[in-house]
Amino acid sequence: MIPIPADDETRQRMRREIEGSVEDFRGVPGFSVVRTERSGSAIGAHGGIQADLQLDRVLTRLRMQPTGGKLVIVCTAPEREWRIARLSGVRGVPPAFVDDRVFTDEHAAQAEIFSMRLDQYPAEDGMPEHCTPAWKARGENWA
Repeated sequence: MIPIPADDETRQRMRREIEGSVEDFRGVPGFSVVRTERSGSAIGAHGGIQADLQLDRVLTRLRMQPTGGKLVIVCTAPEREWRIARLSGVRGVPPAFVDDRVFTDEHAAQAEIFSMRLDQYPAEDGMPEHCTPAWKARGENWA
């Protein structure tokens, strides 16, 4: 398993790749960490997670974190404003906004969440030696 990078050079390279994807996908619904043949198009995907195995694995590790404390985007004005919030991890308890920033671009908010999550988790978080087999409870239908 690839650890979350601790050195600034690798973190900055990953942030640049995410920001490049934001620029390429501006105006395209959804968001993926890839580069495209021309901005505003989803055709000719290359780069991003397709070219950077470390970035792909770090994103997968960040996405696999437990729900409680996870950062999400909340649309506060349809198609115009987005804010970053933190999930409580408790059903029925709404997410809490992390700060007062308002984003006018959903993709920019996605890029900011990536930066925040890189700083949130230590390099060794989620490594196999820190996990327990308790997730596979008796009696569950695990074929």
